[in-house]
Parts: sequence; C-alpha cells; structure tokens
Amino acid sequence: MAIPQEILNRAAYPSIREVGQQGLEAEVLDATERAQHWLLGQQAAEGYWLGELEGDSILESEYILLLTFLNLEKYKEKVQVLARYLIQKQEEHGGWSTYPGGPPDVSASVKAYFALKLAGYSPDEPFMANARALIVSLGGIDKTNSFTKIYLAMLGQYPWDKCPAVPPEIILAPKWFYYNIYAISAWSRTIVVPLSILWAYKPIVKTPVDLDELQLGLAPSANDQFDRRVFSWKNLFLSLDKLCKTVEKLRIRPLRKIALKQAETWMLEHFKKSDGLGAIFPPMVNAVIALKLLGYEDHHPVFMQALMQLEGLEIVENGAMRMQPCLSPVWDTALAMTALHESGVPEDDFALIKGARWLVSKEVREPGDWKISNPEVPLGGWAFEFNNEFYPDVDDTAMVMIALARVPFVPKKAAVSRGLKWLFGMQGHDGGWAAFDRDNNHEILTQVPFADHNAMLDPSCPDLTGRALEMLSAYGYSAADDEVKRAIRYLIDQQELEGCWYGRWGVNYVYGTWQVLKGLSCIGENMRASYVQRAAQWLCSVQNSDGGWGESCHSYDNNAAKGQGESTPSQTAWALMGLMATGDYESVSVVRGFKWLLDHQTLEGTWDEELFTGTGFPKVFYLRYHMYRHYFPLFAFGMYSRKHSLKEG
Repeated sequence: MAIPQEILNRAAYPSIREVGQQGLEAEVLDATERAQHWLLGQQAAEGYWLGELEGDSILESEYILLLTFLNLEKYKEKVQVLARYLIQKQEEHGGWSTYPGGPPDVSASVKAYFALKLAGYSPDEPFMANARALIVSLGGIDKTNSFTKIYLAMLGQYPWDKCPAVPPEIILAPKWFYYNIYAISAWSRTIVVPLSILWAYKPIVKTPVDLDELQLGLAPSANDQFDRRVFSWKNLFLSLDKLCKTVEKLRIRPLRKIALKQAETWMLEHFKKSDGLGAIFPPMVNAVIALKLLGYEDHHPVFMQALMQLEGLEIVENGAMRMQPCLSPVWDTALAMTALHESGVPEDDFALIKGARWLVSKEVREPGDWKISNPEVPLGGWAFEFNNEFYPDVDDTAMVMIALARVPFVPKKAAVSRGLKWLFGMQGHDGGWAAFDRDNNHEILTQVPFADHNAMLDPSCPDLTGRALEMLSAYGYSAADDEVKRAIRYLIDQQELEGCWYGRWGVNYVYGTWQVLKGLSCIGENMRASYVQRAAQWLCSVQNSDGGWGESCHSYDNNAAKGQGESTPSQTAWALMGLMATGDYESVSVVRGFKWLLDHQTLEGTWDEELFTGTGFPKVFYLRYHMYRHYFPLFAFGMYSRKHSLKEG
C-alpha cells in the first residue's frame, strides 16, 4: 500500500495554531491537575490502587447455579439479590449479551433465564417471556456452549451423555505428550482440572423448576458435528470423545481413582498462596463444586476458604449483588503510578513511593505452572491479583517494572533483575510474548470438543510484545539488542493489512496499535518507517466525527468493524498515545482527540465510561476496568504536557 506523502511528512499536518487551539496546553494542564487529585484520592492506605472489574451476566448466573448446587434454600437471600442485578442487565432484545449493546448470547441468556427461574420468577413475567422467545429463536439449550451444558447437566436440565467428555485421566498425560494439561492455556488448565472431577462424578441435583420449554431437540451445534473431510483433527477429537463416553458407560476406567486423586492433589496444591484456584471466577466456582463432590463438608477449612474467596468477589449495592471475575490491584497500581508520574507527579512523591513499595512486596517468589514447560527460566515476575503465586504474567510484570523504573527511591534492584530474567525467559520462539506461558500455541488443541470457550491457547500477541519493549527500554535495552530485534520482526509480521495490530487483552485494534507504537517508540525504532506511518494513518482514519476514538467488542467477530464504535475515554487516550508515539503532537487528529477528552471530563476530574474496553476471552468474555476511564486519559495528558514543556525549555 502506497503511503501518501502527507503521512510521511509530519510538517504537512496543520499545527495547533493553524486550527485555532492556542490555549490547548493550558486546558490540558488544568484538566491534568484535577485528574491527578481524583486518582491520588483513590489510593488505599497500604499503597495500592484497585478499581472494580466488571464482567457480563454469566458471573451472576453461574453463581446462582453454584448456590443452587450447594443448597438453594440456604442461600435463598443471596440468590434474590443476585437475581435483581441479572434483571437490570437484560438487554432490549430480551436476552443477555457478553458486552453492553452486543448481540444476544444464547449461553448467557439460557443461564440467566434459568437462574431467574431458580430465584422464583415466573416464566409468565413479561421479561421472562421475552427472554424465552429470544432463546427459542436462537436454538435453545442445544446451542449453548460446553461449559453451560455441563452446569445444566449438573442441575438435571441436560443429558450428561450429550456433554463433551472431560475425563480426569487427562491429568495423567506426561509433560512430553502433545495433549497434556500444560499444553493448554493457564486459565483453561485451572478451569478444566476441577471440571474433570465434576464430569467424572456426573452429579444430578434436583431443582424446584426445569427448562423443558427450552429443550427444543434440534440438531447438535456445529462444534458437535463431524466435518466432511476424510481426516481432520476435529473429527479425530470427536471420535475420541465418543470413545471416551462409550468406555465410561462400560465402566472401563482402571485409572479413574488415580486420576481423581491426582486432580485433587493438583487442585489443593494450587490453592496455596492464591486468592482461589487461578484467582479467577470460573475455576474458583468449579473448585467449590469439585471439593463438594470429593466429600469435603461445609465446615472443612479448605472448603470454607474456597467459598470465602468467591464471596470476596461480591459487590452489594442498592439492594442488588454483582460479581467480579477477579481483583486487579497489581495492574491498577502499576498503571495508576505510571500515569501519575507521566503527568508530573514527582518521583519522590510519597504516594508513588508507597505504591512502589507495595508492588515490590507482591513479587512472585515461588515456581508456578510456567516452570513445568520452562524449567530453565528463573523465578520472578508479578501476577494480576493480590495473591496468585502460580500464575505471574508478562503483562503485569512488564507494567510493574515500568512503574518501578519511575520511582528510584525504593529498594528494588534484586526484584527488577529477577523480573528481567523471567521476562526474557518467557519470550517465544516467534519473538513475541504471550501472557502466562511460552510457545503455548498448539492449534490442534482448539479442536477439542470442550474448547468452544475460545481460550484454549495462550499464543504470543502484539500488545504484550509492545509492552515488553516499552519496559525493556526503561532498563537500557535498545533496538540493537538481539531479543529486541526478534520482537520487532515478530511485530512487523503481525501487522494487519490496514496498518493496525490486533489487541488480545484490550478492545481491540486501537489497543493493539497503541501498545505496539508505544513499544517501538520507546525502544528506539525508526518511527518514520513506512510500516509505522501506516499504523498512524490507520489511527487517523478511524477517528470518530466527534473527535474521539472507540471500538466495539464486535471487531473480534467482524474485521470490517476494526476501530469502529462509540468514543470512549480509554480508547481515545490509547489512540492519542499511539499517535504521539510516532511524533505527532500537533495534528488536527491529536488536537480534536484532546478536545474530546477535555469536553468529557467530569466536575470531579474523572471520566465516565460504560462500555467494555477490556478483553478476557475474545468472542466470549469481555471486561470493563472501572479505572481505565481515568488513568489512560491522565497518561495521555502527561505525554502531551511533557513534550510541550521540553519544547518550551
């Protein structure tokens, strides 16, 4: 694609003065001060920041299903307040979506409908009738995903023999075997191990209501059907699934007791130094169910702890309860500190020193799952949550070290040294970085029948690679280093035809493009290179008419939706930071973007953002980080002001 000369020549951009925005610097400084004040006021006494992390309705629905499994009558009051929140989240189309304003999701809708029936709501209620009609139009229970079917089978609403097999014997597969639990993503591993215990026991709990009206008896979903090829991996795994079920019916399972014991041992080991199994909602729910099936009584300390950790994710407000998928203190703290320092808070400010000390205290010092496949990699890194020793991740490690580099007055040398070694050890053979593992990219495993949660693997991705480069630049690395060269080659190979980059952990191409451009700029890449300018051109091309930027989660399903969506504070800030990384501080696009942020700042000094701009599992689960709306605009203000103060100096 030929690059227009006006894109290659930055002097062709109209300046601030030419568009009549001479007072922009003063407006940004005023807005920055108010934003700093707001963010400093959110810091906890211990030194960390923590914003709410919001997911979709499956969290509340699955919590109700879990409480029904445990004892519906005992948890009746809690079910009622969860149900109130579910009703609030019903969309106009009658169902429930995976993100606000998104299309109806049959799995989310079936679980919400069933949860509300369990809470005592009549199917004749207008909102229930609307939901039922919508679910029927989508194909009913048979069209739900694998995990939904297993939960429904547990509560007597779906045949166990129609659920995909999750045999516990998979935990016995040796590490050298192509299909073993360490060959799948970390989050899938924590979900699947307790789920395999559930599948082995196949419990059926009687409930006061049923879902007969959603049992349509339709053909199986595409994920359950053999394709027409003579051989395919999908057909092979479906054949193995059927064989496994046949063997199960014949009770030919000589390794079952050993497998269940090993799954239990694995699960108990992974409870240690963690805020629950994997410290995230789905495996925490599965773990509670698995413990119950294994015979743990309500008063057993392990069971009580597992249930209390789930309760720690509850938020009760205005008579309704919602659930968080996990807690994000390390992530929020590192980003808040970086935004504050970038925007002018001095490095010796006590708030930054407190935050840095807290971050250093959260360094992971125990071997985790990543060590199984990478035994030569030394200990180090940081996790996302308060406690999650088994699962440090590249994104948090890089972001923490970026924050720590900005606060020199805190002892951190040893932790930073270990973090660097750990991060280099996690670089993939393709030159990129993934989240929790290295080279976790066996595409064949995505064809396993229960893999329809679209998160079976953890491959390298551009956004994490860009952040890793940004971090390395803070510790003296440059584009001349071999590891950096490999990473840059990976990023060039991953660039989309339009010039943008995919965002695995944020929505979506605006996020990925910003992360890559920021990393390239920090590490010393030539930002006049044609591929870089093509990315800047793309960002300008998707700017909204109101001056902001936005991108819907729909872009994960439809390439035509790249960079398309209602303007949001976080995504506008990402785009601005991406453009500034290329050296553009004065173009019309940049000025209009900052004006949008200025116009949308609240009297309290923050911003409102209702849309989801974080990603859990693309196409399946999205997130709303409640602090994204704040520290990213503040960071963009800081980048802009720092550049202009240098020019004036």
